[in-house]
Amino acid sequence: MRKKTKLTRKQKIVRIVGILAVLGLVAAVVIQVGGRGRQTGGEANAYRTAVVERRDITSSLSSSGTLSPKDTYSITSLVSGEVISADFEEGDQVQEGQILYVMDTSSMETELNSAQSSVERAQDSYILAAQDYEEALGDYSQNTYKSTETGYIKTLHVKAGDKVNANTQIADIYDDKVMKLRVPFLSVNAAGIGVGNQGVITLTHTGEQLLGTVTSVSNMEETMAGGRLVRYVTLQVENPGGLTTDMKATVQIGDFYCAQEGSFTPLLDTVMGAEVGSTVEIASMLVSEGDYVSKGTPLFRMTDKTADNLVRSYKEAVDKAQENLESAQSKLETTQDNIENYTITAPISGQVITKSVKSGDKVSSGGNAAVTMAVIYDLSELTFEMSVDELDIQSVKAGQTVEVTADAFEGQTFTGKVTNISLASSYSNGVTNYPVTVTLDEVGELLPGMNVDGEIILEQTQGTLVVPVDSLMRGNRVYVKDDTVTEKEGNVPAGFRAVEVETGLMNDDFVEIVSGLSEGEEVYVAESSVSSGFPMMPGGINQGQGPNRGSGQGGNRDGGAPQGGPGNGRP
Repeated sequence: MRKKTKLTRKQKIVRIVGILAVLGLVAAVVIQVGGRGRQTGGEANAYRTAVVERRDITSSLSSSGTLSPKDTYSITSLVSGEVISADFEEGDQVQEGQILYVMDTSSMETELNSAQSSVERAQDSYILAAQDYEEALGDYSQNTYKSTETGYIKTLHVKAGDKVNANTQIADIYDDKVMKLRVPFLSVNAAGIGVGNQGVITLTHTGEQLLGTVTSVSNMEETMAGGRLVRYVTLQVENPGGLTTDMKATVQIGDFYCAQEGSFTPLLDTVMGAEVGSTVEIASMLVSEGDYVSKGTPLFRMTDKTADNLVRSYKEAVDKAQENLESAQSKLETTQDNIENYTITAPISGQVITKSVKSGDKVSSGGNAAVTMAVIYDLSELTFEMSVDELDIQSVKAGQTVEVTADAFEGQTFTGKVTNISLASSYSNGVTNYPVTVTLDEVGELLPGMNVDGEIILEQTQGTLVVPVDSLMRGNRVYVKDDTVTEKEGNVPAGFRAVEVETGLMNDDFVEIVSGLSEGEEVYVAESSVSSGFPMMPGGINQGQGPNRGSGQGGNRDGGAPQGGPGNGRP
């Protein structure tokens, strides 16, 4: 059984008027052919006929609904805090993006500063890691480990086959091409000596003199024998070839003489350690003890596997630093987004329907604590949903015209369009129904929440040949008046011959005749379910008479032929 839509009082009146109109038409037909009734057994056997004529015919579906705004938005807060600004009121028209609420952000300032500092530190770490990686690509090119110092190799501490890590000593490096001489000057004289000053160095045992350059002057005063306060001055001098650490010398800088002689030391005398990010294995040595090396001189060749691992360790350090930087940036962006959430803007343009939070109120976010701060309606369009059952939903298409009436505006008709056919069906009383969204073309004085009736216009024809639905019998057969036929056929009385017709659009009352009949022909009309007091079956009485099942209203809406019934009661 098909589900029927509950009718309003107005719809019931319309339906009664429609039925009376049809009965009036039937009465006229009976009066027209009353003299043609046949007598059987002395009793009058009246039958109904109709004339094939041209008229408009409409197929439609009807249902009721409640008007809703085009869009509805409830304003809630994503953060908790105190509202310090709420410059709008109920009834105001607001624009999308307009600021509605401003909340106190003081609690977020510390978090924002911390996030910014984290990004800066992560950025510095990433830059250093990237630089180390680029240097490693050069330092370990061709799988060689290179010297980090310049000087003579006094002692090698590694050999082929050894494994080297960051704690491994590679070699003792000695460089006496330049010698250093550290001597004390009276503190008062040292105050007049500056870095870069030239000094005359006199060797104690030979009297030979050399020129040196001041490289540093100590700020610390020291006490020598006799209570003299001195500060040490360091000079560098090119080794002509004979200077050793056993030799001593005095220094004169300008008019100042050192307070005591000093001893020479080499410019470099150190242990060179390995600077590697992972353990490597020495495949072969490339230098020997006594060799003079400069920074960048290859010292040994690493095995291919350990060299690859070494370079990869620097690349992994870069990747890790990049991950840390991205994480810090993400946290900063999240913090900034959270701060933006403290300013709440209108998500749509529309009218403020309710405002429940004002300046000075405190709001909470998340869970059950979240409250609706305001509600906005977009009233630029109104929509409502019609419920259409599974047998009719295939006939509904987006863009179809919908005629809308409202109880609040009796006598007025509004128009709309089908804008969406949802697959979110519902099941009730053995029937599956689908929601169809209708958007009104004009709003007028209609308001959200008003009850409306919608009629979807499925198909329409104008000035086509039609006959009553009850004229179709046994498939697409119609019985045409023919006085030469002397025998009745079934329930069809004598005087009618069978004609096969091609049908088109059909509704509860009329069916379009595409071919088989001509205008003005008289056809037999079977006893109507309307006149017998029984409700019409959905789509009209169509006993297998064609593929196009109709529904809804028939008749000429322009004031021509009378209209048919108000619909089949489908949802």
